[in-house]
Amino acid sequence: MSVVGDLLEAFHRYVASRSDPLLKRFVEGFDWRMEERPLAAHSLPVVNYLNIVHRPADAAEGELFSSLAGAASMLHWAQTYSIADFGADFLQRYGWVELFGTRGHFVSDDMAGGFLLLGPDVYYPDHHHIAEEIYIPLADGSLWRKDSQAFLPRWTGEIIHHPSDIRHAMRTEETLLVALYLWRGGPLAQKSTIPGRTE
Repeated sequence: MSVVGDLLEAFHRYVASRSDPLLKRFVEGFDWRMEERPLAAHSLPVVNYLNIVHRPADAAEGELFSSLAGAASMLHWAQTYSIADFGADFLQRYGWVELFGTRGHFVSDDMAGGFLLLGPDVYYPDHHHIAEEIYIPLADGSLWRKDSQAFLPRWTGEIIHHPSDIRHAMRTEETLLVALYLWRGGPLAQKSTIPGRTE
């Protein structure tokens, strides 16, 4: 199996190990046997942070982080936004990889999953999309808000659920955000709507 295939197995193993009812409902019935799509490796500046941050102390999240870091150079990292959206500095510290989905390393039209990276001192402004979404941070230190509420710290392994079309935002301070994500129930390649800019 390929390095990327090993990462998919680690991703699936981690999700299956969690007992949270919301997460179990979210992935219920999903077929994890997917055809691999040949994608060329493509890196971004934010990926370099994976080489300088410490592995998370929690065993399950630490194992998944190590799998991601080990495969990072083989992955097709991407960005949804442009300089016009959030500026050049944001793009230096932002990126994601779709492990499976309509554009990912493995083919799925039913659900997308992968990892989001935000470098230190990043504000990811309010945005929303049709797809329902789950995030799971692999380390402490990030702040999240939804529906224009206050930013709150979210912790390693915490399930963060964004229903369809709810506004949400993220912020980092001194540490890198590495978060697993799952999307379903909407266009899996939709660019998020930025209130006041693209509506």
